[in-house]
Amino acid sequence: MLRPLLVLALWLCITLSTTAQQHYDATWNSIDSRPVPQWFEDSKFGIFIHWGVFSVPAWGPTKSSVYEKYAEWYWWRLLDPKAETYAEFNAFHTKTYGKDFKYQDFVKGFTCEMFDPAQWATIIQNSGAKYVVLTSKHHEGFTLWPSAQSWNWNAVDVGPHRDLAGDLSDAVKAKGLHMGYYYSLYEWFNPLYKSDVNKYVDDHMIPQMKDLVTRYKPDVLWTDGEWDHPSETWKSTEFLAWLYNESPVKETIVVNDRWGKETRSKHGGIYTTEYDLVHDETSVGKKIEHPWEECRGIGGSFGYNRNENLADYSSSEEVIHILIDKVARGGNLLLNIGPTADGRIPVIMQQRLADVGAWLHVNGEAIYNTRNWASAPPVKADTKVFYTRKGKDLYAICTKFPEQAFTVTGVNSSAKVSLLGYAGKVNYTVNGKAVKITAPVLNPANNPCQHAWVFKIENAL
Repeated sequence: MLRPLLVLALWLCITLSTTAQQHYDATWNSIDSRPVPQWFEDSKFGIFIHWGVFSVPAWGPTKSSVYEKYAEWYWWRLLDPKAETYAEFNAFHTKTYGKDFKYQDFVKGFTCEMFDPAQWATIIQNSGAKYVVLTSKHHEGFTLWPSAQSWNWNAVDVGPHRDLAGDLSDAVKAKGLHMGYYYSLYEWFNPLYKSDVNKYVDDHMIPQMKDLVTRYKPDVLWTDGEWDHPSETWKSTEFLAWLYNESPVKETIVVNDRWGKETRSKHGGIYTTEYDLVHDETSVGKKIEHPWEECRGIGGSFGYNRNENLADYSSSEEVIHILIDKVARGGNLLLNIGPTADGRIPVIMQQRLADVGAWLHVNGEAIYNTRNWASAPPVKADTKVFYTRKGKDLYAICTKFPEQAFTVTGVNSSAKVSLLGYAGKVNYTVNGKAVKITAPVLNPANNPCQHAWVFKIENAL
């Protein structure tokens, strides 16, 4: 009997230990100890969607500083005399709608009659993205689901009279993609927030976030609007302890670092950059030793901006190069699209996504499930070579086609080289710990892709 009892005791010890490790206290030390779920770092590419009442005026200046270009900030810029674009917003608003037209009246134009969630999901799937993050509620406080805390200021009570968040979630998950939500902690003009932030947190924000999580079971909760108060005021660690210990997505949920005015790049889950401008420590070209994600629009705004022209949009080549840069540095790219108020993804955005998808169809092996190569040399202007790794294999991603031979050092002597999507032979020589690669001559008939080319170096590491 002794041995079975010992086995049982050992099993109980292991079980209790595992259970204890999976419990998180409402402190940053404990919350920060939770690993980011692996699916996120494997996915590499996601689609951000900014959609709301701000999609009706859909306007912002294009020649201002980064944040002043955001069309989704229309209501705030209209009423904040300190905003650098206050005069521009008011001039446009008065000329177009009249000075007495209230922002809340825009909800009548948020009709979404062209919204086809299955079509959106197909466009996103074809882009090669593996996850989606939809604005469930932006700073204007309008929710895209029937939130009890936002009575008569949600997409079911007014506007389209439709559960937009739920409909898109069903369509995205049906494609096998991860679904997530952006959520603004604060609301610009909510009377409760303005008068009693503690009551707002207890009676409005936390119940609303819990409803969003339990109702739709998202894989991402992407918070924002945290900068007015420290995380203690937002009760962020208390909410995250519930999310990690009790919620229905406690094992899979990914969160970001926007939980209080002191938390970015310090606490939470993944670190977030925004048009490469949010944090000095995450500047362009620097490797970040933590799971992270860059978010940006294809144009200068997240919400749809009717004022943007072709020159204001990144080209397909630029978008693909941005993706390569982020992944080579160990991060993800969350690329934003801004649908129209009637529920369409603008054609120019569809075209950019289709081009990224076409490139990933050939070269996704060098992006998905990869990690950055710690020994990667600096990117040189003449070759523009970025590196990712997967197991023993290395990928040299050339954003400029190498007309001259280039050398990769620090590889095994048994390394073998091929060009993804190219059926022909690639000439290379291995000398000690270096492989010298000579690119093949390509023409329209045998060129595997546009914008960037990937040389796979098998058994390199």
